[in-house]
Amino acid sequence: MLPISMKPRINYYNALLKKQFNGRVQKISINAGCTCPNRDGSIGVGGCTYCNNQAFYPDYCQPAKSITQQIEDGFIFFGHKYENKIYLAYFQAYTNTYGDNQHLISYYEEALAHPKIDGLVVGTRPDCMNDTLLEYFAQKAKTNYIMIEYGVESVHDKTLTFINRGHTFDTSCKTIYATANKGIHIGAHLILGLPFESHQMMMESAKTISKLPLDMLKLHQLQIVRGTLMSQQYAQHPEWFTLFTLNNYIDLAIDFIEYLSPSIAIERFVSQSPKDLLIAPDWGIKNYEFTEKINKRIIERESYQGRFFQVK
Repeated sequence: MLPISMKPRINYYNALLKKQFNGRVQKISINAGCTCPNRDGSIGVGGCTYCNNQAFYPDYCQPAKSITQQIEDGFIFFGHKYENKIYLAYFQAYTNTYGDNQHLISYYEEALAHPKIDGLVVGTRPDCMNDTLLEYFAQKAKTNYIMIEYGVESVHDKTLTFINRGHTFDTSCKTIYATANKGIHIGAHLILGLPFESHQMMMESAKTISKLPLDMLKLHQLQIVRGTLMSQQYAQHPEWFTLFTLNNYIDLAIDFIEYLSPSIAIERFVSQSPKDLLIAPDWGIKNYEFTEKINKRIIERESYQGRFFQVK
């Protein structure tokens, strides 16, 4: 058994993918023109209080373009950075399993038909998955890499209600287990720093999410973004919010993963909204720079992912 000093202190998802595919993997974002059930009135209006979806995807992702054209534009967008041979089509904008099943499947099929695409990553809500799509993804997973990313955001129902999420944590759990039973890769998103969530609550989140059959976890710092209900709440009630400094968030993220199962790979710790949309916090740091800082800090703390994780 390797000593801690020789083990990776953080289980990074990109390293996992690189090992699985024997090369660097790049996701090509796609906007399929989907919406959300808490925007169109099915379960609510206005969307999640923190969400301005324009902050989440590159400019080349425009639903007026075909799926194929967006993929080609994605190759151009990333071409000057990477010489990739492995690409995954990332259905990123809004809720990509919400709509007519056959219409959605036609989009997935168009992406998979591209000769350079080796699989799908589909971002969605846990209350917007159905048996037909699960069976479709299960069949595709036999020959392609299929990852479903669920926006869990919080394990605390009081928080989910406050941010107008429109579903409970129990819904997330049931959908994640149903997906795992189909042999499909699963990712989850959590936001750290949501209003009224204490440090202890966030550590409980790490313990709770560790019980789920997840392959990957994305962590996001809470960002106040223009054009959202949360930006209005922040202006009116700043006392509701704890916006971390960069160094405080680095320590919080390490605190969190100390309780996180070491089997869950971390894809990222931060999200970066465009400058013209971001109100706070504005750290002025890129993802790779944050990764360098957290790697340095976790060594200084002589810590590692799963340090306090307990199997129950």
